[in-house]
Amino acid sequence: MKKADLLLTHATVLCMDESYTLYPDGAVAVGGDSLLAVGPTQELTAAFAARQVFDCGGKVVMPGLINAHTHVPMTLLRGLADDRRLDVWLLGYMMPVEREFVSPEFCRVGTLIACAEMIRSGVTCFADMYYFEDAVAEATVEAGMRALCSQTVMKFPTPDAASYEDSLALAREFIQHWKGHALILPSVAPHAPYTCTADILKACSALAVEFDVPLHIHLSETLQEVEEWRREYDMPVVPWVKKQSLFEAKVLAAHCVHVDGGEIHTLHNAGVGIAHNPSSNLKLASGFAPVVQMLEEGLHVGIGTDGPASNNDLDMFEELRLATFIAKAVSGNPTSLPARQTLAMATRLGAQALHLGHLTGSLEPGKRADLAIVDLETLHALPAFSRDPDGVYSRLVYAAKSTDVTDVMVNGRWLMRDRALLTIDVPPLLLSSAEYARHIDTFLTAREGSLLSRLVAIGGAEQEESYEVQIKVQLEDAETVRARLESGEFQVLRRAHYLEYDTYFSFGDPAEGRLRHREDEFIDETGSVFNVRYRLTMTGPAAERAYANSVFLSRSRFIAPASHSLRFYREYFKPERETAISKDRMRWQIRFQGEEFFVNLDRLLAPSLESTFLEIKARTWSRTDAEEKAEAIGELVRVLGLDHAPRMVQDYTDLVAT
Repeated sequence: MKKADLLLTHATVLCMDESYTLYPDGAVAVGGDSLLAVGPTQELTAAFAARQVFDCGGKVVMPGLINAHTHVPMTLLRGLADDRRLDVWLLGYMMPVEREFVSPEFCRVGTLIACAEMIRSGVTCFADMYYFEDAVAEATVEAGMRALCSQTVMKFPTPDAASYEDSLALAREFIQHWKGHALILPSVAPHAPYTCTADILKACSALAVEFDVPLHIHLSETLQEVEEWRREYDMPVVPWVKKQSLFEAKVLAAHCVHVDGGEIHTLHNAGVGIAHNPSSNLKLASGFAPVVQMLEEGLHVGIGTDGPASNNDLDMFEELRLATFIAKAVSGNPTSLPARQTLAMATRLGAQALHLGHLTGSLEPGKRADLAIVDLETLHALPAFSRDPDGVYSRLVYAAKSTDVTDVMVNGRWLMRDRALLTIDVPPLLLSSAEYARHIDTFLTAREGSLLSRLVAIGGAEQEESYEVQIKVQLEDAETVRARLESGEFQVLRRAHYLEYDTYFSFGDPAEGRLRHREDEFIDETGSVFNVRYRLTMTGPAAERAYANSVFLSRSRFIAPASHSLRFYREYFKPERETAISKDRMRWQIRFQGEEFFVNLDRLLAPSLESTFLEIKARTWSRTDAEEKAEAIGELVRVLGLDHAPRMVQDYTDLVAT
């Protein structure tokens, strides 16, 4: 007789191979880390002498589920900022908190919590994308699970890297360290096209090809992403990333919600694995991925939970149920994505999407012993009809719960027996989770109480206060002033013509200041727009101090590039009021009395005002400097022949309001 370490007998064995082999009274022989044989109980008990025999009592033995896409350390951010749009959620909350708190220890604790949750729900393998992926991999090995671990690369600083170059170097070191490990398949993860550049995608693809490891990326997750790509590059996302040589690597692409038939064909030809994330896409209202069309094309489509901060759990049984229901509802066809095919997505097809199909995903001799045992003799999964042997797939997908999983094995090692975790001590992890939550609450509470903190949190703000000495004058004859400025009497350093579209956000506490979103359209000599610039400016109270001749000191605290949409800032900052102003601005940067001044001729277009206004500004850095420049501004007004013109101390928003 052949020898085996373990023989599982009297089970309903679902092999989930390409033939969907099923043994109603089946057995599985395990030797070391691998499967030796799968077949009828009577045959295997006659063929193998096992050191241990486990009678499954009619339970289902099936391949462990494959979570095809997640961010496991984000268990520590679960429920942090729900019910927001993806960009607000990601850029306004997740990334600022991650910059502040994510560390190797954060990732270790979060990963172990995630592994405990996934083991309990029958997951044996997952695909992760996060920071400090070395800590994620170590915790995964400690838990005994299998994973595709992907080190994130972005074009801006991340919690574990100050620059893209650092991220790429970390990915290289990570791959070199873990390549060849029994449980960890290392990978590089350029986060998404919109958080990377063409050069980053090319470099990451080259790295993956060099070491023959997968590349993990988010693709075409939202309609906004796809529309922006069409506007910017005149093509969808998939052909654009193909142009950047991305598909030379073995790619795992998460989401792919907004792809058309041509893109699906391209993905199939490139051998790209797809991770479908039904719960996350529903919760973030990203849309419905064309999963049925992908499967018909022949793509390997797996199912993922996405991160527990956007789901908010790691329950793959819930994902199975949602995946098939969504496919039926979207297609209007109740036969779409039947239960058996859905379970294949969470097992064999999922493993193939991760480029791990040669190791796991089905119960076949030679593959690793990664399996789950499920008890379907439960109130919610009965009765069981024997007329159709495929009915077991329906019971698993439509009726079973994650709590029905009783035992889990990975690589021939038990991780859970009779619902008891064997490799993870949960109570200390819960204490650590509560401590992180307390610190994050404190951080966000302080940030939410300050407009400045929220501005700095989303990145790009210049963290220096800049003061301006300025004056506004209402003009009766703007052309005379324009001619004077162009006469050669003043040293003109630069001149420009803009159309400016301003949206001011006002808040309940005037001391908080207000935020201005500005779109500058640069106008050339022919009147055509040749450049556009977007900026955010946080301004303090209108006047810090008044000087003679209606000159006052104002404070423009922080300036940041406005890299997101106006809608994003509206939802992120939640202003009490908005004021929209557009104007035509002629600007001169001149030198007068040895100092530089900005001279603006402003004509308000909306709301329309009859007058044109002269505005003179100068940056200042001290009280003495401010006094000297205030005096010079008064003299400049006199030189321009406007000594008796009406002065204004209001900002344009206040002027419009009155």
